[in-house]
Amino acid sequence: MIRINNVKIPLDCDDKTLKAAAAKELHTDSSAIKTVSLFRRSVDARKKDNIFFLCSLDVEITGSEDKIIKKAKNASKVKPYSYSVPKWQGGASPVVVGFGPAGMFAALVLAQSGAKPIVLERGRDVDSRTADVDSFWKGGAINTESNVQFGEGGAGTFSDGKLNTGTKDIRQRKVLEEFVFHGAPDEILYNAKPHIGTDKLKTTVKNLREDIIALGGTVMFETKLTGFEAKDGKISAVFAEKHGKKERIDTDSVILAIGHSARDTFEMLYDKKLPMEAKPFSVGARIEHLREKIDRAQYGRFAGHKNLGAAPYKMNVTSTDGRGVYTFCMCPGGKVVNASSEEGKLVTNGMSEFARNDRNSNAALLVGVSPKDFAGDIPLAGMYYQRDLEEKAFLLGGGDFTAPVQRVEDFINDKASSRLGEVTPSISPGYSFQNLNRILPDYVSLGMKQAIIEMGKKLKGFDDGDALLTGVETRSSSPVRILRNNDTLQSVAVQGLYPCGEGAGYAGGIISAAVDGIKCAEKIIEKSTSY
Repeated sequence: MIRINNVKIPLDCDDKTLKAAAAKELHTDSSAIKTVSLFRRSVDARKKDNIFFLCSLDVEITGSEDKIIKKAKNASKVKPYSYSVPKWQGGASPVVVGFGPAGMFAALVLAQSGAKPIVLERGRDVDSRTADVDSFWKGGAINTESNVQFGEGGAGTFSDGKLNTGTKDIRQRKVLEEFVFHGAPDEILYNAKPHIGTDKLKTTVKNLREDIIALGGTVMFETKLTGFEAKDGKISAVFAEKHGKKERIDTDSVILAIGHSARDTFEMLYDKKLPMEAKPFSVGARIEHLREKIDRAQYGRFAGHKNLGAAPYKMNVTSTDGRGVYTFCMCPGGKVVNASSEEGKLVTNGMSEFARNDRNSNAALLVGVSPKDFAGDIPLAGMYYQRDLEEKAFLLGGGDFTAPVQRVEDFINDKASSRLGEVTPSISPGYSFQNLNRILPDYVSLGMKQAIIEMGKKLKGFDDGDALLTGVETRSSSPVRILRNNDTLQSVAVQGLYPCGEGAGYAGGIISAAVDGIKCAEKIIEKSTSY
């Protein structure tokens, strides 16, 4: 197969357009092209009067590939990616704790190898979980074990299903292909900024779970890890609880893919003296604009083109005190959601469905914080810092999960809002006008204000006074890192225990977490050869 890079393709394109472009780049006739497919597609919007797709094309031809490539400028021979699943050699069933991206893909690879993994997920299956979340967003009581943070698919199930990643690990292709095989849109295989959407992700994760079970795995919902046993420095069992019933599971391999919000589990592991450390993360609020204004700012006269969809953005600046401030988890045509998981504490996130056609676009506007900002020197200090901000947001909003909101102009001028402008809050179950400066640390407020002004110079309208802030956002990443050996991926203190994914401090998003899950699964399978 031949791959051609840096091919400019017009926005209005079809299979004939791709074939003609491939023939032109290869200096050959279209009749010599057997097949052509997109390997990668990104939007080049640097010139608003000339927006196009920049693509990599995979091409099969008749005749000699070597001869064709000699005439082409940006072409090379490639082999299609193929992941080879290692074979399980025997031993006790591995236990996977958590069924977010890391745990899900760890369990999938283990099941594909023949290992018959046992998955413990404290939350509920995706259908039951969706009902619980919908009830909460309509004003019902929060379910602290089934919410936006806990349950099948992890926190990403109620986001945008964004698959952007900085990892160069080739296993990311395995993740994308499995998502597509289990129901995700084909376009995630080639879009430079792929997303599945919350609506489609729910079906996809359910199909993944059913495949794991069909391969011999066990998935136990509403089952919470309560402890573990180690003998001679090696894991020997885990303890779990479901509806008050306690269970012991003997095993010599445990993947800890607990997610970044399993705070009681972090406390249990800390009490068990499992080595961990506080790590940097970021806090701030969601910023919300009219989608059509963001689209125009990014795409000019091409805004609204059916092949472009809602426009994303990604920006970062450095505040005057040296802190990084950036937009994160941007949701074009999406909603701000109440992502709370504890009584008396309020936290936000963003969500888009696949169509990305809601009225507003939003993103987290975050300021970096580090262990020097946390009170206390214990590894869980950052977690308590998060909790404190979330409790303040809960009380500021009125003490009933009503979210505090504020117009950007009012935030900059340090006064509570008294009205809405052109942006209507999308968060449920409700909102109240407040002053977020009252609860955010001064250095966070300062960084956000400076960033809004600077980012407005980069993206027209970002600093619009009617843009809306909703607080708070604290769970950009895990506040702790559970220490592990770089080579074996096992805990530095307990052999057979594999801290994994975003919650353990080794990933930052769906793809990188899933890749880390695969890597941990591979290490367990490799260990099985000793049986």
